Amino acid sequence: MKAPPGSTKDSLTSRLNSHARTHWPDLARVEVRFRANFAYVDGRYADGTVIKLCRLRYGGSAHTWGFALYRASHDDYEDSFLPSGVTAGSAEEALDCACGLYLNDPSAWLPDTPTN
Repeated sequence: MKAPPGSTKDSLTSRLNSHARTHWPDLARVEVRFRANFAYVDGRYADGTVIKLCRLRYGGSAHTWGFALYRASHDDYEDSFLPSGVTAGSAEEALDCACGLYLNDPSAWLPDTPTN
C-alpha cells in the first residue's frame, strides 16, 4: 500500500490532537510521524516527556486504519484488536485504546452505554 497523501496526513494529525484535547487532557499534544504507509502516534506531556502509544496502518481510507499497540516491554509494535473486537477502525478509537492503557484509564475500553 502507498503512503497516505499529504492531506490525509494533515487531517489525521489534526483529528488526533482535537480528540486528545477533549478526551485525554493529561497530554499536551499528540505527535504523529509517518513512514511509508504507517503513522506512529506518540503523546507529549506538558513537561516534554514523550510516550509511544500506537502505530496506525494506512489502507487507502482516511477513516479506517489498522491498529498496532506499542509494547514498551519489547520496544516494538504488535498488531492488536481494538475494544470493538476488530483490527482496524478510526484513528480516534485507536488513540483511546492506547491511552487507556498507557494513561491508566481502562474506562476507555468500555462500550458506550445508554443512560436511559
